[in-house]
Formats: sequence, C-alpha cells, structure tokens
Amino acid sequence: MSVASVRAGAKERPGALTLLLSVVGYAAVLGVFLVPQFQALFPELSRATVDILTHAIAAVNTVTIVTLSLGIYWIRRGEVKKHAAAMTTSFALIIVFLGMYLPRVAGGGTKYFVGPDLANIIYLIMLAIHIALSVLAVPVVLYAVILGLTHSERELRHETRHATVGRIAAASWLLSLVLGVIAYLLLNHVYDSTFEAAAATLLPVFPFA
Repeated sequence: MSVASVRAGAKERPGALTLLLSVVGYAAVLGVFLVPQFQALFPELSRATVDILTHAIAAVNTVTIVTLSLGIYWIRRGEVKKHAAAMTTSFALIIVFLGMYLPRVAGGGTKYFVGPDLANIIYLIMLAIHIALSVLAVPVVLYAVILGLTHSERELRHETRHATVGRIAAASWLLSLVLGVIAYLLLNHVYDSTFEAAAATLLPVFPFA
C-alpha cells in the first residue's frame, strides 16, 4: 500500500481513522494502569530513572506549549505554512511524550503530593482538570491533525470543519499542558512528595507530574 493510497483513505474517512487511533491511544494508556500483561512489557525502573523521565516529560510538554502557542499565533496572522509546521511539531512531541510516559507509568511507580492542605486541594483540582482535558482532547486533536495532513489549504477552509475543531483541540490541549506543567512544578520543585514503587501499587494515581 502506497503513501498516496493511505493518505487518500485517511482523507475519505477521517472520522473512522480518528476513532481507531483514539481507541488505540486510550487502550495503551489504560493498559499501563490496569493490565499486568501489558505492564510486564516494560522494565521496572529505578527511582533515578523515574526522576529523569519525569523531568524529561515536563520539558517536552513545556516545548509543546511553546509550539502550540506559536501555531495559534501564526494562524491568527494568516501564516498557514508556519501554523502547519508548528502543529505538526506539536503532534510529533505527543509521540515523544508517549514514548516516555508509557514506560514511566508501567515501571516507574507513583509520586504522591506532600504539602499544606490548601496547596494539596489546588494541586488535585488542577491535576483532575489536566487529566480530564487530556482524555477529552485526544479525538479532537487527532481529527484536526488528520484533516490538516490530508487536505489542501483551500479544502480545509471551505470543505471541512478544521478551523472549528482546531480551535477546540488547541484550547483544550494547551490548557491541559499548562496545568500539567504547573502540577509537575508543585510536586517536584515547590513542595515535597513521597514515592511508591510500581511493584507496590496496582494503580498509579497521579503519573503525569
């Protein structure tokens, strides 16, 4: 099957491809939480490796905030090619994130927030919103990206809902990332935390930070 035929198929059925990729993404993330056989595919990580991956994930997410913000800025100025490059880069960074996140969760254990009650409440609220937006953003981000990669600029403007879906995707994705990075800072740099190794817990509660 050629690249052209794959692109044509994605262009004709963006909704079906979005559904398929969303299911695969959700299954992979849920698998590292709930399925021992899937968790066993990843090595158990030392605390030092967990910390390195945690910081690296936060760095990738911070860069993604920058590229997403640039993509939004450029499309508002009508600079379509720069917008497309920024959003494609942002999506590539998602893949990098997943490449670190899955082994981090499956074999890395969980950090728990330790701090004043008010700070803990704020942390949990931000983290809950971050996780909810992360889940909800998956299909709209995928749909916007698929449309962007398979349609011309004219088609995107006049034949698809790329602009509307893209605004929802960018807003939810950007807010999720910002809240995730703030939660990371609170957990790892502003306040303290406790650590529970992967072997000691069945369900890591807050793996994003």
